[in-house]
Formats: sequence, structure tokens, C-alpha cells
Amino acid sequence: MKTETTVTSVSPKEMSETANSPRIQTYSKSQLATLYLPHIQSASARRTLRSWIAQNTALQAALAQTGYSEKAILLTPAQVGLFFKFLGEP
Repeated sequence: MKTETTVTSVSPKEMSETANSPRIQTYSKSQLATLYLPHIQSASARRTLRSWIAQNTALQAALAQTGYSEKAILLTPAQVGLFFKFLGEP
């Protein structure tokens, strides 16, 4: 019995964009902060992320609509998407 295999072609540019691009998924605040600031300690990265939130009132308002809490450890995919939208992808 013969089976057909379909091969889809993906350009090297598309492969590198998807391979290097972070996925919108659940992240802890530490994980997200480390994506944005990989060269510093996790605690410092979290403080910097908190500072960015405090300075960006549009991001604060959008996060509030998702039920965001400063005390939350995990960020939902919707909240992560907002970070990517307002701060750019890491």
C-alpha cells in the first residue's frame, strides 16, 4: 500500500521568525520578565517589568480588564498578549 506525503515549504525567514518569536501562552511574571531582560537577574527583571507596568497607564487599564492582580504569579495568555502589544515582543 502506497501512502502520499505532503511536504509544505517554509522559507528560512519564516522558520527563524517562528523559532525566535515567543509564543503567547501562560507565563509566570519571572518568565516573562526574563524574556524581556535575559541579561539580568530574575528578581531585577521582575522589578523592571513592574516599573514598566506602572509607567504605562494604557497597559494598566488593559490588564485591569482581564482581572490582572499585582499579586498574581501567573499571567494568562490574554495578559501576555497585552504585554506583547504594548511593550513589543521580547
